[in-house]
Formats: sequence, C-alpha cells, structure tokens
Amino acid sequence: QVQRVESGGGLVQPGGSLRLSCVTSGVLFSFATMGWYRQTPGKQRELVASITGRGDTIKYAESVKGRFSISRDNNKNTVYLHLNNLKVEDTAAYYCNVDRDGVGIGTWGQGTQVTVSS
Repeated sequence: QVQRVESGGGLVQPGGSLRLSCVTSGVLFSFATMGWYRQTPGKQRELVASITGRGDTIKYAESVKGRFSISRDNNKNTVYLHLNNLKVEDTAAYYCNVDRDGVGIGTWGQGTQVTVSS
C-alpha cells in the first residue's frame, strides 16, 4: 500500500522560509518522478515542482521559480520542498505524489498547511 506523509508546514511571515518533507512508502521511490502540489479552497490542485528519480530533471511552476527548490534523498524515500521568500499567495495545503506529466497519481496524503501572513 502506497503511503505518503507530508510535514513541515506552518505559519510564517512574508519573506520567510520553510522546508517541507514527504516520506513515501510502497513505491519504487528511486524510479519515481515526484511532485509537490498545492491547493487552496475552491481551486484546483496545481503542480508546484517535480523531480525525476535521479534528480536530473527538475521543473517549477512559473509562480515559484527562483524561490522554491525541490530535492530528494532516495536513501530515505523522501522528497523535500524548500520554500524561500514566501508570499501571501503561497498560502495553501501542500501535497506530494508520484507525478506523471504534471498530474499526481495514486492516493493523496493528508498534506501540510502553509500559511503566509503578517
């Protein structure tokens, strides 16, 4: 059974930073392209960043380029999202999932809430 556990969210002021973590089990993690997604109430979930199994291809949404950084540790079955220079509009629930062409596949975890507010 595939499980994903996201953590690291919280309340932060504009300009602040956070590091999100997602531990995944039940998949061949080192072969999987992983993505971080976010969703706000009433809006569709959107892909924020993705990273291939070897980490050789990384993609970002235009809205987070230069501020967010995705990385992974295949020994720990963990993918990270480093959020820097946070803006109010980054407020959302953040999720990780196996990514296929920009879409998360499989069961979604509980996510981790990021709130950017002064």
